Amino acid sequence: MSTEMSPTGRRGGPPSTGALLLCRAETRSVAPAARLLHEPMLVAGAGEEWSVLVPEGRPWLDGSEPVDRVVTGWATALTVGASWPVIALWWDADRAGFSLASGFRRPVGYVWLANGTPAGEDEAMRTFAARLGLDPVLDMQSLDLLTAPDAAADAAARLSGVLAVLTRAGVAVPSGLVPGDSSAGLLEAARAQPGARPVEEEREDKQTEAPRTAARPGPPSGLATGPTARTLALAQLVLGIPLTIWGLRHRNGGWIAAGGLLLAHGALGLAAHTTVRPYD
Repeated sequence: MSTEMSPTGRRGGPPSTGALLLCRAETRSVAPAARLLHEPMLVAGAGEEWSVLVPEGRPWLDGSEPVDRVVTGWATALTVGASWPVIALWWDADRAGFSLASGFRRPVGYVWLANGTPAGEDEAMRTFAARLGLDPVLDMQSLDLLTAPDAAADAAARLSGVLAVLTRAGVAVPSGLVPGDSSAGLLEAARAQPGARPVEEEREDKQTEAPRTAARPGPPSGLATGPTARTLALAQLVLGIPLTIWGLRHRNGGWIAAGGLLLAHGALGLAAHTTVRPYD
């Protein structure tokens, strides 16, 4: 079997299924939220203010869930109670696309057919640029080109074009993490990156490095703080229950994860802000 690389950098052969999650936050903030998804993932830096999550991809590898629904649910879950957005890039044998999640806003994204034919709405691309604070002229011109017919660009090339625009927003995806590659290939490339590690390992190291002296408990990294934190925690609980039920009824793992993470964040937020602190 040939292992030659295509013009987009991915391995040759049949179309693969895979995904990447770009988070505008440092790995130390991303890892605690990613652990609550209960999905094996590697986390690595992807620029000065960005991190990338590389999932093992069990929901789509076993055929139980379409990759786009799963990662959109994950992206939504990862932004619950956090101030940073998440971009999920995904692809399979038929299509490819991305979804941008930011807080409680409805996710926005774009889709291309496998041959690169645009299948999304232009307004979605403009909303994507606005929410990320991209240049409304130069960056939008580049994104507009990705929504125009181009017989020489397949779906993976379109996603590579999105990443090229995101470099101007500070994204620097590690080498080898190429749209169109398989989940196994992405994991292999991620493991070769300096500083890449499983999100579970991140937790173990933090527990080891925790100071032995008594510390005042507070909300976990990534959760909202301040006078509105309790209200936000209650809202997360209220939203998490029906979302989890909907995911269970439709057997959608991504939205089950989103609902579960809402519940987890809400419960942790309430606990953090109702804990009695008798000692300073």
